[in-house]
Amino acid sequence: MLDIAIEADSEWDSSTGWEALARRAAEAAIAESAFPQLSQVDRPVELSVRLTSDPEVQALNAKWRGRDKPTNVLSFPQMEAEDFEQVGSDGPELMLGDVVLAHGVCSREADEKAIAVTDHASHLIVHGTLHLLGYDHHDDAQADDMEAREVRALARLGIADPYEGDR
Repeated sequence: MLDIAIEADSEWDSSTGWEALARRAAEAAIAESAFPQLSQVDRPVELSVRLTSDPEVQALNAKWRGRDKPTNVLSFPQMEAEDFEQVGSDGPELMLGDVVLAHGVCSREADEKAIAVTDHASHLIVHGTLHLLGYDHHDDAQADDMEAREVRALARLGIADPYEGDR
């Protein structure tokens, strides 16, 4: 059972159903991962999503990645990828980790792509959730695999392939 803990600051439109959007995006990412069973275990599986400002993300990026600039999404996993293979229905709550989105960067990128902020935020939550599940894009093979999973997850949400023009 997936439990989404979401926190959105005042920059993010409060009339948007961010919790439902985050849940759908995370569930789609999990379904397209090598660990789809995570959405079907009886024990709680928690994911924290923080929708915040560029300065906050910049501070986190500087502290944890040594890059003193805002970025669209950061992920902070709480489990190792190999731990997911041994996840059963019994046991304590599983903490996947935290996904943090920067409002300004997300909004600017959505405008540049001429897409809705909600679609871009969904994409970033999918991307961040896949990072929490052990996926990365350090080399071409990893990047291709992660991108394919993102595209399939977004298709589950009715969102167009964001990489189509890049191929």
